[in-house]
Amino acid sequence: ALAEQTEDTDLQATFARLAKALSDNETNIIDDLNNCQGSPVDMGGYYQPDAEKVEKAMRPSATLNNLLSNAL
Repeated sequence: ALAEQTEDTDLQATFARLAKALSDNETNIIDDLNNCQGSPVDMGGYYQPDAEKVEKAMRPSATLNNLLSNAL
């Protein structure tokens, strides 16, 4: 939707690049997300989890993380 709008060409270009990159890397991203399913995760505690461990568990695809970070 954002890649297809025409009111802001800079926004359009940014999201068009992101959409293409996501599409090109779809298989790798889905594999990353599927491969982490079903295993217990050490969060460093239940009531006070370790933020780094939680972030690693909740963002298992380095490819997706890099694409999103570079899009901003």
